[in-house]
Amino acid sequence: MKKMLCALLVLALALCALPALADEPANVYALKGPTGIGMVGVMRDQPEDYAFTLCGAADEIVAAIASGSADIAACPTNLAATLYRKTNGGVQLLALNTLGVLHVVTSDETIDSIDDLAGRTVYATGQASVPEYVLSYILEQNGLSDSVTIEYVAEHSELATLLASGKADIGILPEPHVTSALMQNDSLRAALDVTALFDEAAKQAGNDDMVLSMGCVIVRRAFAEAHPEKVEAFLADYAASVAFVNDDIETASQLVESFGVLPKAAVAKRAIPNCHIVFVDGNEMRAQIEPLYELLLAANPQSIGGAMPGDDFYYGVQ
Repeated sequence: MKKMLCALLVLALALCALPALADEPANVYALKGPTGIGMVGVMRDQPEDYAFTLCGAADEIVAAIASGSADIAACPTNLAATLYRKTNGGVQLLALNTLGVLHVVTSDETIDSIDDLAGRTVYATGQASVPEYVLSYILEQNGLSDSVTIEYVAEHSELATLLASGKADIGILPEPHVTSALMQNDSLRAALDVTALFDEAAKQAGNDDMVLSMGCVIVRRAFAEAHPEKVEAFLADYAASVAFVNDDIETASQLVESFGVLPKAAVAKRAIPNCHIVFVDGNEMRAQIEPLYELLLAANPQSIGGAMPGDDFYYGVQ
C-alpha cells in the first residue's frame, strides 16, 4: 500500500508539473544587427512568452540549435539550409525576415547605375560567402564580370573606415555599417541598392521569382512538433512586430538600442529603411528562397550544406 501511495504521489506531482512545462517560454535566439531588428516588437509586447538571447556571431546560433538551447532562431538564410543538413532535417524554415542589406557606397557622383562600375575597383567584404556569390551573379548578368575589379576586405568595420576616410572610392557594405560610414563622412552616399540590382539581374536571367533573402527565422523540428500552438503564436506575434518596425521607425529605433540589437538608436533610425525587414512565410517563402539556394549551390555547394533542402524544410508548406 505504501509503495502504491508513493507511486500515485509521484504521478500526481508529474501531472501537476505538465502545465508548468507547457507554459514555459519559447527560447528565441537572434543575431545582433538587421536579422534581429524585426524581433523588437515581440521583445516589448510578449516578454512572458519568449526568452530572448541576442548573439554576436552565427556560431552561437549553431551551438544553441545543436544543443537544443534555442527553440527558434533568426539567422542567415544559407545557415538555415546548412543547419538542416547538419541536423539531418532537424531544422525547419519558418519565415524570411530580411532581404538584402548590401549597398554600394561612394562619394563619386558619377555612380548612378551598375554600368557606372565598369573599369572601376570596388571594395567589398564577404569573400567566399553569400555576398561574393551575389555580387558575381549581378556582374555576370550585366556583362561586367571582366570589367569590374573586386578587392576584398576582411571586416565590415575596416571597409567602413576606408570609405569614411576616403582611402576607398567605392565599396559594398551591409547595414548598419553603411549608415556608420555615412555618418562619419557626409560626402558619402548609398548610391545603389544591391537588393534592387539583384532583382533586376534575376529578371534579366528569366528568374522572376528569385529574391535576395539574406535573413530568416528557423525552428527546431522537435520543438515545432511538440508545440505547434507556440510556433503559430510566434509567427503571428512576429508578423505584427515586423509591421510595427516598418510603420513606426522612430519607436522601433529606440527599442533596437534598448534591447541591444544595435548600439545606437540614431544609427537604427537611418539604417532600418535600408534593411528590407520583411515577414514572408508559407508558399511565398519557398518560392522566393529556393531559386536563391539553387544559385548558391551552383556557386559553392558548401554554402548551403552541400545539397538543396528537402520538401520538409519548409514549415507550413505542403
